[in-house]
Amino acid sequence: MKAPALFSLLGISVLTGCGPTPAPLDGENSSAIEVRTAMVRSELQPQFQSVSGLIRPQASATVAAKVMGTITQAKLAVGQPVSSGEILVVVAAPEYNARLEQAQAALAQAERDYAREHELEAKGATAAETVRATADRLRLARASLQEAEAMQNYLQVTAPFAGVITGDYVNPGDLATPGMPLFALEGTSQLRAEVMVPESLSEPARGTDLTIMLDDTPVTGRLVELSPAADNNSRTRTAKIALPDGTAARSGQFVRALWPNGTSNTVTIPLSARSTFGQMDRAYVVSEKHVHLRLIKVGTAQDDQMVILAGLDAGESVVIDPPDILRDGQAVILKP
Repeated sequence: MKAPALFSLLGISVLTGCGPTPAPLDGENSSAIEVRTAMVRSELQPQFQSVSGLIRPQASATVAAKVMGTITQAKLAVGQPVSSGEILVVVAAPEYNARLEQAQAALAQAERDYAREHELEAKGATAAETVRATADRLRLARASLQEAEAMQNYLQVTAPFAGVITGDYVNPGDLATPGMPLFALEGTSQLRAEVMVPESLSEPARGTDLTIMLDDTPVTGRLVELSPAADNNSRTRTAKIALPDGTAARSGQFVRALWPNGTSNTVTIPLSARSTFGQMDRAYVVSEKHVHLRLIKVGTAQDDQMVILAGLDAGESVVIDPPDILRDGQAVILKP
């Protein structure tokens, strides 16, 4: 009866010896891999705060009538491009035509009177006072003609600059009165970003270059105006940033400006030292000829560097271009 028990024990021993060997921990008894490393750097860098605003043209105007009359022509349409000096509105006012003719006739008479008295003075046949009086009437007639011509010009309303019509307020047949708006016009060049800056932020000098984000596209603008007083309710100041000519922007477009906000120590690593797994960002830190996997929180990319918000400390070494076979705890050999 003891033999079967002995055979059973031997069978258990054989099965146990032939079973699989437990896998070593990751990195144990594995061959070292050559890697290149870079230092985690910490630098004092400028910081920026995003402030919002809108695109506005430097040139904008609401053009109004200067005389009373009936509008006979109004070539106006919202969105219509116009050139500088283009006639857009015509006002009919016959009394101004009559006034112009009167001024022209009065000037012609004054010129004849002055010429006659001037000749008589040369012959000693008239008094000097009479000549001065005719000269005064001549100057008065010339001034009256200039006034009549200016009033005549008011009957044709032109675009003060090249741009696009943004408001159309009259139609042919309407009665125009002095001060009544006729149309609104905005320029299409020399655009500006008007942003609201919290009063707690710094005040850069005029002419400072600032970055403007147009639909996630960075554009470098130049600070041209910054209000010295803050709004009582929002506690913000209005800043105007000139955009380069040819910038693909439109009036009223929403923009963000990166406003200077002091400096701070920024931790960075090369972009090639960052790896991802799903939605996690990772980096391999080298310590005592082994690598250790770290989860990191990244910020913005600056040239070939990545800003690290958490997970790494300045002075540590990280692996550049980590190979796919690299694992946590792996032994490594540093390449020069």
